[in-house]
Amino acid sequence: MSLTPATMRRLMRELTELRSSPPEGIRVVTNEDNMLDVTGIIEGPEGTPYAGGYFKVRFKFSEEFPAAPPKCWFATKIFHPNVSNAGEICVNTLKKDWKSTYGIGHILVTVKCLLIYPNPESALDEEAGKLLLEDYDSYCSRAKLITSVHATPRTRPPEFEAPASPEASTSSIADAPAISLPPQPITLPVPPSSPRKSTSPSPSQPLQESTSNTLTTSLSSSSVSGKDGKDRVTPLGTADSNVSSTANTSTAAVTAATKAVKRSAAPGTGLEKRKKALKRL
Repeated sequence: MSLTPATMRRLMRELTELRSSPPEGIRVVTNEDNMLDVTGIIEGPEGTPYAGGYFKVRFKFSEEFPAAPPKCWFATKIFHPNVSNAGEICVNTLKKDWKSTYGIGHILVTVKCLLIYPNPESALDEEAGKLLLEDYDSYCSRAKLITSVHATPRTRPPEFEAPASPEASTSSIADAPAISLPPQPITLPVPPSSPRKSTSPSPSQPLQESTSNTLTTSLSSSSVSGKDGKDRVTPLGTADSNVSSTANTSTAAVTAATKAVKRSAAPGTGLEKRKKALKRL
């Protein structure tokens, strides 16, 4: 039996989706040596005589798939009107209602619904169909007995013990009670302090006299040599002092003015000395 490459890719894609996000109560197992050896596991629905049981459904694909439905049968013994003693399943999805768009997941969901709503009118097991119509309690008791003997394992199948999804993990963390911890002091590292340079003048250094202070005092008066050769101090007038205080803003200008006055007075002193000498003769 061989399938086309397109059909194989379709089956592999569907099997991957069923493993990653299976329908509720349904799992899929494949044979490592043969990927076409597919087995579905159906968990017995709650509220039915099949609750607590796990039923295996085998698949066999023909070359006509997906134009024709695969062959399916129960590998686990079950007491059901629409399932024969050999495990053959009577459901319209696997017969006249089949569509090429259907796949493994659709078949397993349909079979699970058949466990909830059996159809006694198209029964393959006449005994089960008759009990369902005439004595429902006897039918349930018989189905529960067969389920407990053949379909109820001691432990749940590992396929149904899937790890929690990320959403479930997140919700469990969010719902967890908050744990209060005693407050603990937090010590922060202190960086070493670098010495700062002081911008204020040192108290031990005396204040130096500024140029403006000396200029004011020196400009308040001027010395002029008299006829007897002695230097006399002549106070400056109000206008002269204002002009001098404004013009002489540097020490070099004051010094130059003083030298000029002395040079102008020097010739007068020599002339007086000559006159006195002539009178003595």
